[in-house]
Amino acid sequence: MNADQHTKSGAEHLVDCLVAQGVDRVFCVPGESYLAVLDALSDVHDKVETITCRHEGGAAMMAEADGKLTGRPGICMVTRGPGATNASAGVHVAFQDSTPMILFIGQVGRDAMEREAFQEIDYRRMFGQMAKWVAQIDDPARVQEFVSRAFAVATSGRPGPVVLALPEDMLVEEASLASPKVVKPFEISPSDTQMQEFATLLSGAERPVLVVGGSRWDEDAKAAVEKFAAENGLPVIAAFRRQDKFDNEHPCYVGEIGLGVNPALTRLMKEADLVVLLGTRLGEVASSSYQFLSVPAPSQKLVHIHADAQELGRVYIPDLSINATPQGFASMLPNVSVERRQTWQGRTEQARADYEAWQKPRPVPGNVNMGDVIVWLRDNLPDDAILTNGAGNFSAWLHRFYRHRRLNTQLAPTSGSMGYGVPAAVGAKLRFPDRPVVCIAGDGDFMMTCQEMATAVQYGASPIFVVVDNGMLGTIRMHQETHFPARPFATELVNPDFCAMAAAFGAHTEFVSKTEEFATAFERASGSGKLALIHVKVDPDALTANRSLTQIREAALAK
Repeated sequence: MNADQHTKSGAEHLVDCLVAQGVDRVFCVPGESYLAVLDALSDVHDKVETITCRHEGGAAMMAEADGKLTGRPGICMVTRGPGATNASAGVHVAFQDSTPMILFIGQVGRDAMEREAFQEIDYRRMFGQMAKWVAQIDDPARVQEFVSRAFAVATSGRPGPVVLALPEDMLVEEASLASPKVVKPFEISPSDTQMQEFATLLSGAERPVLVVGGSRWDEDAKAAVEKFAAENGLPVIAAFRRQDKFDNEHPCYVGEIGLGVNPALTRLMKEADLVVLLGTRLGEVASSSYQFLSVPAPSQKLVHIHADAQELGRVYIPDLSINATPQGFASMLPNVSVERRQTWQGRTEQARADYEAWQKPRPVPGNVNMGDVIVWLRDNLPDDAILTNGAGNFSAWLHRFYRHRRLNTQLAPTSGSMGYGVPAAVGAKLRFPDRPVVCIAGDGDFMMTCQEMATAVQYGASPIFVVVDNGMLGTIRMHQETHFPARPFATELVNPDFCAMAAAFGAHTEFVSKTEEFATAFERASGSGKLALIHVKVDPDALTANRSLTQIREAALAK
């Protein structure tokens, strides 16, 4: 046997691989199907922190948030059957958000497979459409091979989740393997010819727009794109829930395309004669149900830059396809010489003015105006504060009125998953304990994963949860009033006393019933140094920043 060979169990080899890849945190809900892995993790507790969560969905979402913040795969471990089905919500977020993540699932023993053994599921079939790669490690001698490939697949091209099933008998079987090697992600850069074509197309445009989004960004890429936009007076738009990819205070930043988009921004997109998509797929939500670009052949000139070649031409036929990461493309921008049009700067300045006007809150029914609350957070939180949210009408206030200045300050699921904000906030605070982390959650959204407050307390994480309570599932109610006015059904909620519930977890609590109460409540919550919850009671009629529930209903009835 080679001197570098080590005879260990499959579980021990698995943990050795995680340590070699630089994994320092694992999120899990323990299960008997992977006890051997838990035992192996106990031997490296000084290198890898194991976070025991209260629900597999919460564990998977924490791992997804960690992957989003670090660019390295977030690691989640769950047991077979119900553990895997619970975790699937986080896997779906990672897939649609292009986030590197690896889910390890304990599996039934190899001798019991194909008999519908206790909690047995074929994970290749279950996760086949929501993961980049799904496999099962049947031989401990191949643990390194599978884990190395998992890290490579999760981080390459368009990042995403990988699922590996671990038969419990394989985990205790021994094999001799050499020390694992590190898998290093690689960048993809455009050719000089492609950059020349890009410069030619941009120089020929009268009304260009640049749309940024996706993943695989770093600070250098963000800075290079900001510099290029400033030098050329280009309007820059963020794709849905990707606002932290460009400084929102930058004079060239003109807003986000997504749900409840600014009408002025819609006009800017539709009037553009050249659209440059950098890193983003421009999916259904960001494209306003594919209205901004015709499918498959846009009427505008289109330059599509994406890290995954399979995304180029998948929905839209570009005039120029560039297979490159945002980092790779941005590194070539200093070499691009553009014939700047005189009209660009004026259009950008007008679009910026439209954005700033859109960010001024309007009066709403009731005593709490969430627009004013978010503006206060915008003006008082430091640049490195991390904002998280799940899904619901409440999130539109955050996206519309907050301004992200730095990269990795926004954790928001483009998949529209409810319950994401709470575990994402816990994961973010564990990763960056010295940075403020604020979760904005609706009452329905919060209740889906609120048990993860226990995880926060157990591991000393202290995010602040702002629970926006209107006593209903607001987004669905909005759609009901639009399509079936004055016939609400199944959307009313009876909520607990959120402050009493949070206090039971050991949190600092505040109750806000007026806009002017929020600032001092937040300052007390922040000053407590503890996990904190601020219960904000809002008027149910204040359903959106533009129209009240009553106005939505009346407009529908008038049709």
